[in-house]
Amino acid sequence: MERTGPTVRFSGLLATCTAAVLAAGALVATAPAASAADVDVARNGGFEAGLDGWSCTAGSGSVVSTPVYGGTKALKGTPAGNDNAKCSQAVTVKPNSRYTLSAWVQGSPVYLGATGTGTTDVSTWTQSTGAWKQLTTSFTTGPSTTSVSVYTHGWYGTPAHYVDDLTLVGPGGDPVVVPAVPAGLRTTAITSSSVALSWNAVSGATGYNVYRGGTKVASATGPSATVTGLTASTAYSFQVTATNAAGESAKSAAVTATTTAGGGGGDTKLPPRALVGYLHSSFANGSGYTRMADVPDSWDVINLAFGEPTSVTSGDIRFSLCPVAECPNVESEAEFKAAIKAKQAAGKKVLISIGGQNGQVQLASTAARDAFVTSVSKIIDTYGLDGLDIDFEGHSLSLNTGDTDFRAPTSPVIVNLISAVKTLKAKYGSGFVLTMAPETFFVQLGYQFYGSGPWGGQDPRAGAYLPVIHALRDDLTLLHVQDYNSGPIMGLDNQYHSMGGADFHIAMTDMLLAGFPVAGNTSRVFPGLRPDQVAIGLPASTQAGNGHTSPAEVNKALNCLIKKTDCGSYQTHGTWTDLRGLMTWSINWDRFNNWEFSRNFDSYFGS
Repeated sequence: MERTGPTVRFSGLLATCTAAVLAAGALVATAPAASAADVDVARNGGFEAGLDGWSCTAGSGSVVSTPVYGGTKALKGTPAGNDNAKCSQAVTVKPNSRYTLSAWVQGSPVYLGATGTGTTDVSTWTQSTGAWKQLTTSFTTGPSTTSVSVYTHGWYGTPAHYVDDLTLVGPGGDPVVVPAVPAGLRTTAITSSSVALSWNAVSGATGYNVYRGGTKVASATGPSATVTGLTASTAYSFQVTATNAAGESAKSAAVTATTTAGGGGGDTKLPPRALVGYLHSSFANGSGYTRMADVPDSWDVINLAFGEPTSVTSGDIRFSLCPVAECPNVESEAEFKAAIKAKQAAGKKVLISIGGQNGQVQLASTAARDAFVTSVSKIIDTYGLDGLDIDFEGHSLSLNTGDTDFRAPTSPVIVNLISAVKTLKAKYGSGFVLTMAPETFFVQLGYQFYGSGPWGGQDPRAGAYLPVIHALRDDLTLLHVQDYNSGPIMGLDNQYHSMGGADFHIAMTDMLLAGFPVAGNTSRVFPGLRPDQVAIGLPASTQAGNGHTSPAEVNKALNCLIKKTDCGSYQTHGTWTDLRGLMTWSINWDRFNNWEFSRNFDSYFGS
């Protein structure tokens, strides 16, 4: 959130890979003629049956009708972030046998290879920016090899590539059989809205399907998955099957799990639809100062902006009203406290917001953590507030090198923040209101990038809010990500979405509710939040921040998410009828803009 005019702070993540990184030695040759006994043992190598028989990472593969080399279809692979658009197929082969792998490709670069050969795994690649080129390589299987994995992929951060007429020619293998029923199905983590499952891997399986109450709800390439979008305090039954080219196994024995009790939206007594706004209480800017008593009844949650630290790493948070010299119409402390009580008597919630654009907070030590708890408690007690809003921006949160799993963070600034908030929640009880206002860079960008990445070089702040949200999800009242001052962000449709229109809010909000694999890792899925825990964050006027959205476009976004109408090209992963509402920066800027934002909210929801 900004004290002054809008600025865009969206860091680049990955440098463009050079040809030197790719390594030399690409081989392009004409495939040798097969002997009379040899056959093509690959399945659907021309992709005429879509992706049948193929498994592609993170939804990166699709089938297109142009360009094609032969037939009417070809594979299109679209690399994104840490995903190189790998598509693979398990193929049954004979031991001690010679096989030739070949495919026609177009793109820069495109790789072709085989693993699990039992001897020397092989790969080759080419840069083919224009006409189709044929890639070919050969291998001999080991004495006990009965299955190999053939694959194709592109390179990180490069444009889409195309593959067609892939063949694996050699002695025919034994028929593929339906895999065995998975055993050992168990739960590994349970929240109020999700259940994480794992099971024993099945030999010969290329994928797995997860069923809830007999209905398929998820697919996975490995022996684990997380089912999201569940209801708090509810019992569910799960089963899993194994799949390969021959078909699907019978369902496993069932395991039951009961989700935990929900966090926010219960004892906190927010209305079903809530309007959240930030009040410039400690400073003035071009919007002018607004007294607490003058905040209209439309606002259900009022976040006092801002509590700021005495130094970046002290953890010692201070808050005071705007100085008279800066805000001539500022009320007295007594009037301010009385106005807060009046708002609370009318059912409104008033929180202290910590951070903002200028208030960098790094709880890098346990001493800073403890100072944070003590000082924030003092502010809450002094003004009789209902809770805390975490608006950490800039360099407040980042992930140390090697901190790669959002479910088990190790970076001190992350671990200490989680601990501090849990301590505050325990101190003030179930009525404590907890909200967060991260930027898209720290949340939805985690779909592509997380921390410094597996090879380093990425911005360590990417996705850094995810472990905080996940650890506190059962204490969280509202998450309202700032859908502004943002660069383009990739949605679950693997397309980039840009701020300023309904599409951006639809895609960004759907990600929070459906959940997503972090950095494309399908074994590390961020579970979706409950709809009543989510509000959409927008600027109240064109002066408030980059990415202002007109009321008409705001209403389209609400129609899509709540009613599944006006969705445009993006297809949501659910109908989120319990979406909590909207947040804006800020109440002051809305007043400056003749209350356009809040009046539209009231009109849409019939307030």
